[in-house]
Amino acid sequence: MNIRGKQIAIVGGTLGLVLAGIVGCGTAQSTPSQTNNTDAASQKNTGSAGNTSPIQVVAAENEYGNVVSQIGGKYVDVTSIMSDPNTDPHTYEASPQTAKAIAGAQLLIQNGLGYDDFMGKLESASPNANRKVIDVQTLLGLPDSTPNPHLWYKPTTMPQVAKAIVKDLSAIDPAQASYFQDNEQKFEQSLQPWYKELAAVKKEFPNAPVATTEPVCDYMLEASGMKNMTPWAFQAAVMNGTDPAPQDVTLQKNLFTQHKIKVFLYNQQVTDTLTTTLLNLAKQNDIPVVGVYETMPSGHTYQSWMLDEVQDLQNALKNHVSTETLS
Repeated sequence: MNIRGKQIAIVGGTLGLVLAGIVGCGTAQSTPSQTNNTDAASQKNTGSAGNTSPIQVVAAENEYGNVVSQIGGKYVDVTSIMSDPNTDPHTYEASPQTAKAIAGAQLLIQNGLGYDDFMGKLESASPNANRKVIDVQTLLGLPDSTPNPHLWYKPTTMPQVAKAIVKDLSAIDPAQASYFQDNEQKFEQSLQPWYKELAAVKKEFPNAPVATTEPVCDYMLEASGMKNMTPWAFQAAVMNGTDPAPQDVTLQKNLFTQHKIKVFLYNQQVTDTLTTTLLNLAKQNDIPVVGVYETMPSGHTYQSWMLDEVQDLQNALKNHVSTETLS
């Protein structure tokens, strides 16, 4: 069972209570409440003044919630379900409040590829033919066999998500279509510094050897021209919550003790004894560490988060400086 499967099992254990919560709450429109989500309050837009109610949006991950907030502005009310950068999103448990928010949503955004399977289960429990759903895996045309689900780290993903958001918000509120289109253009423009930084790192440090704990930022490493020396089997095992093969562990540790890598990228949200051992090995062998995240850290937008991590990588390569946390 992979870690996404573990997540489903956890949700499944509480799903009866969650679905009971839906029945108890009903499906009438209501302002979604947010639990286990300190960022959601800051991301929530309460809509414009006047008689028009904001469009109710639920995003499974706060990076998608942030983008829809930027595009929808005052005309959307966004709840992001997984948004705590201090917890492992793979162990997320759905709650009755989550079910209630999904039941009342007019637009849902989810990653797919098994990363947030609880969304489909809760959507099935409160069917709504008028509700629009953006499934990023489907939007990008990716097969279920796609090995790396962390799609938001791919530079080409969010522009396509943003266009899909404009399409669906405009269908729900046609009078504001030009407003949504304008914001989408501003969002795309705001991604340019990230793209330029990726290109600069790729040009200055081509094929620089790095190591990771798991594939959370692999798409970003590919875009910046890095050579990830960590065996895929090792990354997949850590991501899926299983024990890596002993030979892969040995290969991974040798990257540190034999100084075969320039930077170690460490997922701050998925940690265990093995990843902590690797973090200590990096420090003992004077290898700079860059902390990376699965959900958007507080105090950031999607684009500032992506830009900061690339700049931290560049700083590690150029100046041998570690940046273990973003906030």
